[in-house]
Amino acid sequence: MTAASGSQFRIRSGKYEARIASVGATLRVLRYEGRDLVVPFAADEVRPAYRGATLAPWPNRVVDGVYSAQEETFQLALNEPKRQHALHGLLAWQEFVCVRHSSNSVTLTSRVIPQTGYPWSIAVVVTYTLDAKGLTQEVKATNESDAVAPYGTATHPYVVAGSGALDTWTLELPASQVLEVTDDRLSPVALRDVGEYQPERFDYRSPRVIGANEIDHAYTGLPAGGVVVRVTDPSGTGVEVSWGDDCPWVQIHTADLAPEEGTTRLGLALEPMTCAPDAFNDANYEYDTGLVRLEPGATHEASWTIAAI
Repeated sequence: MTAASGSQFRIRSGKYEARIASVGATLRVLRYEGRDLVVPFAADEVRPAYRGATLAPWPNRVVDGVYSAQEETFQLALNEPKRQHALHGLLAWQEFVCVRHSSNSVTLTSRVIPQTGYPWSIAVVVTYTLDAKGLTQEVKATNESDAVAPYGTATHPYVVAGSGALDTWTLELPASQVLEVTDDRLSPVALRDVGEYQPERFDYRSPRVIGANEIDHAYTGLPAGGVVVRVTDPSGTGVEVSWGDDCPWVQIHTADLAPEEGTTRLGLALEPMTCAPDAFNDANYEYDTGLVRLEPGATHEASWTIAAI
């Protein structure tokens, strides 16, 4: 019988071990010397929300699930009932098929099927590779349709710095801008300078303790040529996530969930993104959302690496 999270793939390299689940091409486990670098879950457990999932053909939210492309308006299914948005794309709960598996790497493929709210065919190939530098995930998307497709991608790991509580972890985030959102629905409002807009909550350009701050916001204004975000525990252990210019945005979420579920603030969601929240409606915003307009036959690539500190 297939596990609830799909087929399972184990990869190893040196002191690293990862386990990938086929549903959503999900990073289920990542360990270094036996220490969890991401919040894990069991193979036969329905994946908790989007923990470790690959997000495409958009990350984050499309506000109200409505957007326009090529002079036509589309309505996506609203899969975030509380806020009434279309959340995290169309592949997070879809089965991926393994096309290559070695001791330190696995490649999985799936396809965005044309549908009422998104009438484009997008072939997606996800490769996880472990080496001495950590776990690198690469996402390649090819537009198999005959029209330009709006597109974006991201990953959704909840990183774990160490045994201490999230409130004691130190965050180093070289981002100069944060996206202000509404309190109730997290809909984009405006891009703000982290040094001027609630800096005690949002400015981590110099490493400092997260404390009781609650964050579920997208950041940009990242350094060109490469980004490294570090999260460390008072004990000295930690995690760093690095990527290049293909992801000009990153979502940070302190996982403030319902306390009664026992999962609140277990890890820090650290999500490199190729585009901003609601990028499908980029004409509504004065800033560059990073929306990819994927030409017919064209392939878009993005990657990021998670490593132990």
